[in-house]
Amino acid sequence: MSQINKKQGLGKGIRALLDTIDDEVNAPREGVPAVSGQNANSIARIPLDQIIVNPKQPRRDFEPQALQELAESIKLHDVIQPVTVIKVGNTTYQLISGERRLRASKMAGLIDIPAYIRTADSQGILEMALLENLQREDLNAIEIALSYRQLMDECGLTQEQVSERMKKERSTVANYLRLLRLPPDVQKAVRDSLLTMGHARAIIGLEHVEQQLYVFRETMQKGLSVRQVEQMVKDMSVELAPSAPKPAPAKLPIAYKRIEDSMASHFSTKVKLDRKKSGKGNILIEFYNDEDLERIMAKINL
Repeated sequence: MSQINKKQGLGKGIRALLDTIDDEVNAPREGVPAVSGQNANSIARIPLDQIIVNPKQPRRDFEPQALQELAESIKLHDVIQPVTVIKVGNTTYQLISGERRLRASKMAGLIDIPAYIRTADSQGILEMALLENLQREDLNAIEIALSYRQLMDECGLTQEQVSERMKKERSTVANYLRLLRLPPDVQKAVRDSLLTMGHARAIIGLEHVEQQLYVFRETMQKGLSVRQVEQMVKDMSVELAPSAPKPAPAKLPIAYKRIEDSMASHFSTKVKLDRKKSGKGNILIEFYNDEDLERIMAKINL
């Protein structure tokens, strides 16, 4: 295409540009029944039944309505942005990025999909998948945090190396990773966009899980702002600060520790289980105010 034609194409507006992309993406379909013989790092249309999903894909949640809307768009315009795959067999490809497009294409009834074919070793595949998926704008904070953790644990990268690859400040990477220390209920709320990262960062300032769960519950029930949560965390930290160092408590056997943790999760507060060698013991359930006490009593049906 000449420079003049390019300018004319751009002058026709977005739809003209998308049509041009459609033409370029659809071009390999004609006369390309299979992808055997395609060069590495090339683009080709690959049958959907030859693509397997990457088991370490960092994204876990796909909103059904958004998938249906994408499927309807694909029915009209085909897949605009190719997925990325790597060849793992004679007629088998592993997906590196683009699972949302792959799912929507199946819903739309497509037989094949445009794909970039790339080459890499096993560690390179994972790192490539994680890095490419982290470039997406619709990943939630927990998915980003899990991806950073995978890069560190399975690709042997340090926080500094992750920050260099992602072009992020090291403190930014560290803040995401800290989210993974939150209780599962809080992580799920962040993942489901019910709680912002600002709320989560404030909650993680509390040392104990039961305190974090209490503030989380108050935040969700009362619709607290980030500033309000930060102030609550600050007040609780002052109130609960020990006046003098206490001796380390004796460790519970694993079975009883699990019981203690289960009760703490059930009551959403700190539970202390003490068991003596004779088999006797006691259970201490903490509450933070009268309202919290009433909530616990309701849990016990009192």
